[in-house]
Amino acid sequence: EVQLQASGGGLVQAGGSLRLSCAASGFTFDDYAVGWWRQAPGKEREGVSCESSSGHNTYYADSVKGRFTLSRDNAKSTVYLQMNSLKSEDTAIYYCAATSNFYATNYQRYQYWGQGTLVTVSS
Repeated sequence: EVQLQASGGGLVQAGGSLRLSCAASGFTFDDYAVGWWRQAPGKEREGVSCESSSGHNTYYADSVKGRFTLSRDNAKSTVYLQMNSLKSEDTAIYYCAATSNFYATNYQRYQYWGQGTLVTVSS
């Protein structure tokens, strides 16, 4: 059974940091591109960051560049999202996802999704 288990969300003050984790199981993690998406109340899903299966291609939304860092630990089948200098507009449910495509920035190309973890940034 394929599972993506996201964790690490919570309440943090503006300017603070959080690290999200997403543990994968049930598929060959090394062969999959991974990504983080978020959805705020009343807004569309937004791509935050994604990385190719090789790790050589990484995308960041303009809104998070310089503040967020995606990393993956293939030995642990886990992908992380380090979020620094958080802003109130970062408040959203964050989802991790995986795709058998080499690299994808379109959420429709992702086959597997985690359950989401809520990040709330207070100003």
